[in-house]
Amino acid sequence: MKTKIVRIGNSQGVRIPKPLLEQAGLEDEVTLRVTDQGIVIEARSQPRDGWAAAAKRLHDREEDGLLDEWQATSFDESEWEWE
Repeated sequence: MKTKIVRIGNSQGVRIPKPLLEQAGLEDEVTLRVTDQGIVIEARSQPRDGWAAAAKRLHDREEDGLLDEWQATSFDESEWEWE
């Protein structure tokens, strides 16, 4: 798809058709980066993106256990109700 660079105030930009934005999953904020081929517009990554997949990989390798042994506290013994 061809488009033109247009003036937007003191800057310049491109108009991206709505169907193209929807197909790419681009919403309010994006990340721009320069490559040898030009400018890449990417969906802004969300905090903790990829954590679920990483947790699954750890689980599959049986590396998802606790780092320290569990120890009871006074809260566990006096205030917590086990059912």
